[in-house]
Amino acid sequence: MRAAVLQEIGQDKLEVLDDVEAVGFGPGKVRIRVRATGLCHSDLSAMSGVLPQPAPFVPGHEGAGEILEVGDGVTHLKAGDRVVVCWLPACGACPACKRGQTELCLAGFMNAGTPNFRRPGGDVFGFAGTGTFAEEVVVDAGCAVPIPQDVPFDIAALIGCGVTTGLGAALNTADVEAGSSVAVIGCGGVGISAIQGARLKGAAEIVAVDPVASRRESALRFGATKAVSPDELGDAKQQVTAGEGFDYVFEVVGKSATARTAYDNTRRGGTLVVVGAGAMDDFLQLNMFELFFDEKRILPSMYGGGDVLRSYERTIALWRAGRIDLEGLITHRVPLTEINEALDQMRTGTALRTCIEI
Repeated sequence: MRAAVLQEIGQDKLEVLDDVEAVGFGPGKVRIRVRATGLCHSDLSAMSGVLPQPAPFVPGHEGAGEILEVGDGVTHLKAGDRVVVCWLPACGACPACKRGQTELCLAGFMNAGTPNFRRPGGDVFGFAGTGTFAEEVVVDAGCAVPIPQDVPFDIAALIGCGVTTGLGAALNTADVEAGSSVAVIGCGGVGISAIQGARLKGAAEIVAVDPVASRRESALRFGATKAVSPDELGDAKQQVTAGEGFDYVFEVVGKSATARTAYDNTRRGGTLVVVGAGAMDDFLQLNMFELFFDEKRILPSMYGGGDVLRSYERTIALWRAGRIDLEGLITHRVPLTEINEALDQMRTGTALRTCIEI
């Protein structure tokens, strides 16, 4: 079986190998033929070591495909079903799930420490317990979410992570108020999805902030009312909010420097939503006086901050109704053999989302 493998953390290139085997199939498991997968910035973060992930590993967690085989005890799926790969499944039994905070369930993270691939040289892990840069993957049945037949694999793949994360940050975590002012810092696939979510909620002003001109242009097509470079954010704050600051600022980069910028550009009493996944040794510094005096809400948003299965259904409904544009997020398409080209497109910011067709 063909898969793209990172041999050591810190390497910037993947090896596309033909001697990889998907392992672990048995009771409660499913085997999926991956048809399409998106490249998410979290994959790059895992490759670089920003996000913890044992190696060697197969990156990829934003995928879709069809069920090849189901293990004993799996009753809600059958061979031939179209599915989205959910990298953060809910167990339904832990305290977080019982409280209704299924996005905080840790069951999926436990899978990340169990190899689900093998090569002649030894075990290979799958990123976030999945590993969709492969022709096949074996995962817990809860990681395979059935979707209607009319949802194309490439669209379904985006729903598996980036779109759910960005839309959910605006719809669930922030619950953006109609008529409000919004700034989104970082306008890749997740940031653009946050922009679409803010537009859906009726935000009056949506300022997209990104250093890449092509991404700023894209943001305007997806609903931003203004698009600026990071150096121009101060001027935009003055023009849009008379210097007070934005009602909502979304940080979609995952770095303390941009989180601090987001905080500084949030109005007193406003809301900072942290969407980007950052490193454990990157610390955001706030002094105790400003934290008290400004009364700004700081809301982290994990995977869209809501029930994942309901979020998938909502996204499909919005897409069908033409309320959100998912096709437009896919700016590049490459086969798995050209995965390193996709990595370059992500690093340079030339792509919103690259679809890897497998």
